[in-house]
Amino acid sequence: MRRLAVLLAMLGLVASACTSEPEEFTGSRLKNPYEAADIALTDTSGAPYSLGADTTKPLTVVFFGYTHCPDFCPMVMNNLAAAMNRLDADDQKAVDVVFVTTDPARDDQQTLRSYLDEYDKRFIGLTGDLDTIIDVGDPLHIYVNDGVKLPSGGYDLGGHSTFTLAIDSSHRAVALWNQETSSTEFAADIHTLLTED
Repeated sequence: MRRLAVLLAMLGLVASACTSEPEEFTGSRLKNPYEAADIALTDTSGAPYSLGADTTKPLTVVFFGYTHCPDFCPMVMNNLAAAMNRLDADDQKAVDVVFVTTDPARDDQQTLRSYLDEYDKRFIGLTGDLDTIIDVGDPLHIYVNDGVKLPSGGYDLGGHSTFTLAIDSSHRAVALWNQETSSTEFAADIHTLLTED
């Protein structure tokens, strides 16, 4: 009988671990928030958009990446799309998700729009010249490589930061997540940030 009770208790723990929401904030809160620069990029409709002026919703989730990225970018974007679906309607309305390309030579407005529509048609895509994108990323501590053309004809971006930022309505990055953050963790943390005073 005791064995059965222990087995049932263990099964209960496993089940709760599989279905429960994270109990604590899983991202990193920034004690000294990064100020987004008021530098305009261009969204997929051709309109100017600045992380330092146009992030007026309670929360804007920002990721810098590129459409030809083979690994981290699609993983993060999939998790952000799934996280948005986990949020209730009120939370969804309070959040924008912004993807800033680090490969503007290939990621024009149409390419960005087609790419983002595969994840969520509400996602905002931004492009511009590479120097401006670097200037936008710099105060947010986002590293953007200026890229290298390979002898084979390919293009190596070398690297870019793979964390995701949470920018509040005062245009300050107040939290960030790494590339391994799950959709459940994103959703729970976004809801927490939205419900704090």
